[in-house]
Amino acid sequence: TSFRDGVSTVDPAGCQGGALPSDSAFLCLALQQDAWLQSVPLCLAGFVVQGSTGEAPYLTQQERLEVMSYVRQAVPKDKLLLAGSGCESTQGTIEMTERMAEAGADAALVVTPCYFRGGMTSTALIHHYTQVAEASPIPVVLYSVPANTSLELPTEAAIVLAQHPNIVGLKDSGGDVTRLGLLVHKTQNEDFQVLAGSAGFLLAAYTVGAVGGICALANVLGAPLCQMERLWRAGRWDEARELQHRLIEPNMAVTRRFGISGLKQAMEWFGYSGGPCRAPLLPLTEAQVSELRQDFTSNGWL
Repeated sequence: TSFRDGVSTVDPAGCQGGALPSDSAFLCLALQQDAWLQSVPLCLAGFVVQGSTGEAPYLTQQERLEVMSYVRQAVPKDKLLLAGSGCESTQGTIEMTERMAEAGADAALVVTPCYFRGGMTSTALIHHYTQVAEASPIPVVLYSVPANTSLELPTEAAIVLAQHPNIVGLKDSGGDVTRLGLLVHKTQNEDFQVLAGSAGFLLAAYTVGAVGGICALANVLGAPLCQMERLWRAGRWDEARELQHRLIEPNMAVTRRFGISGLKQAMEWFGYSGGPCRAPLLPLTEAQVSELRQDFTSNGWL
């Protein structure tokens, strides 16, 4: 299953279905467990393994591949599976991408290298991603997450890279809806998809042409995210907007505010086993747990 095919062959019980690559609300996979996988809403087109939510920077290369292999065996073949394969070096990224493909990934999600941030010019990033795309046996999805990397993939670089036949999309977690709209506009003649990287601005992203999202919050509130897309497509704007409003605070809590520790705690409340975070991340304090719970209860989710 290719990335393009996967987003156009979603289960008919999902948000829309049909031939266009418009039904692509992805699910960030934080851990691997059968009960969790079996409870995934049908409307979600697939999974991301070893992205930010999966604590990829804190796992060894072998662990990353083992997680990928496990999930490929557990996830139905009709669900798209993206693998985070970004490393700091171009060669390292190429090798990890090849190994993720061997483990069963349908596409690679490649985060911007950022350690030597001053040298990550548009020219350097275009060269990096082009080399990765040329060597990759699977389609490549660009990943810009400035909150974690302190580096945003330049808009002009993304537009150039969209012309490459093996670069098929961008997950943009920056939250700049104007930028998202410009990217959609400038790449409309390419086989390229723009995806929102956070549930907090997902509805706004849809309005400027994004085809879906890769959202950490979907680990616990996947069904409401799908419902919001259905409401938007049906033209039920007031209901979609109300639902988006109720998702903003929980989303902020499990991303920028409390991060992975907050998401894992929330998973416990929704019947999943979040488990401990990898050090140096720490579990939430009692006061933080109380604040997190308030963000969910005040919006009607608990």
